[in-house]
Amino acid sequence: MSKSTVVIVGAGVTGLSTAYHLALRNFGRIVVLDKGPVGDGSSSRAAGIITGLMWSETGVLARKIALDRFQQLSDELPGYRFQKVGCLNWLDPASWPDRERQLLLYDRCGVSYEILNADEMRQRWPEINPPGDFIGLYDPRGGYSEPDEYLPALANQCRRLGVEILEWTRVDSLAISGGRVRGVATAQGAIPCDRVVCTNYAWMNLTLATVGIRLPVKSFVHQRYITRSLPQAVNLPAVNANPIFGYIRPAIGKRLLLGLETADRDEWKVRTADFHLSALSAQAGVREQYVEAFRSAFPALREAEWESQRVGLLTFSADGEPILGPISSLEGLYVGVAFHSGGFAYNPVTGMLLAELVAEGTTKLDIALFSPARFSESETRDYLATTVPQKRAVRRRH
Repeated sequence: MSKSTVVIVGAGVTGLSTAYHLALRNFGRIVVLDKGPVGDGSSSRAAGIITGLMWSETGVLARKIALDRFQQLSDELPGYRFQKVGCLNWLDPASWPDRERQLLLYDRCGVSYEILNADEMRQRWPEINPPGDFIGLYDPRGGYSEPDEYLPALANQCRRLGVEILEWTRVDSLAISGGRVRGVATAQGAIPCDRVVCTNYAWMNLTLATVGIRLPVKSFVHQRYITRSLPQAVNLPAVNANPIFGYIRPAIGKRLLLGLETADRDEWKVRTADFHLSALSAQAGVREQYVEAFRSAFPALREAEWESQRVGLLTFSADGEPILGPISSLEGLYVGVAFHSGGFAYNPVTGMLLAELVAEGTTKLDIALFSPARFSESETRDYLATTVPQKRAVRRRH
């Protein structure tokens, strides 16, 4: 058994999944730190939607593993169940040609999909009324998780396996010597370790800056809304409705969850570790602006009342692909961040991959495309020096 100690910064889904997969390997001491409670950042504000129909071979293969793991986790985690309702990706005539070119990739990787026209979508799901020229790319293996079920189930299982989860413990800096990680400093004291995994998304560059490292990551405000309980449950898959700037899925208790972009809003720059997502607010009129389009496409929303709102941040890299792997300039330091709007969807496989890196130094899946080393210092500097509105960021939905 390894006698190493790993500190995981961030108790969201990526950090907890990494801890869980390390615990399954009987790794040494596993410590998860968060400056708030479990899931206090983006994870509790996520939609939890997953599709396997991604944009790169690495992404497609990673999501195949993630979908398998979500099914397995339904048996491994008491209190959690993956909702395999399928995921329907909407494309308009302008966006379809780019996605159509991906079909050869899906075929090569053995990924299931169906192509549906508007009439076929209406026939299969009478509660859907897409515009007549929309195309549906349906992922029958897709679906969603409820964050309020998944997060406590995963954290509880980590604790049962001996993982130490220290809430309200902010990492102030990393300790290094001899070109490698030696520990982390917190307000409660230092924790010696020989490996650190940063999964704290919007705060990641603040943590890395303590050792002179930056990555090209930007954060964007995003909001999701949940309706009050409807008279009857609505038969819907999870729908990524990119042409109308959002998504929709069923939610617990005959509710619907609606997520919306703020396309014209500039990125949100997290400048201090004390920042909390509760300081964010939805832009005035955003819900009203987009809900009209959704009401036409999803008639169940016409009489719906809104019960709750959660506002969070999405993190994007400069090229839209995740940043996952070791920091080559500092031995023992790993990152798993910038999953666009798909951090929740990736988490079972990212946790597995990070655990492989920490325990063995390599991964079974080739993740060179996700490597932090793919960005030069000048690319990172120039990207961070700009201010980008969300509509100009590379869009990757779930």
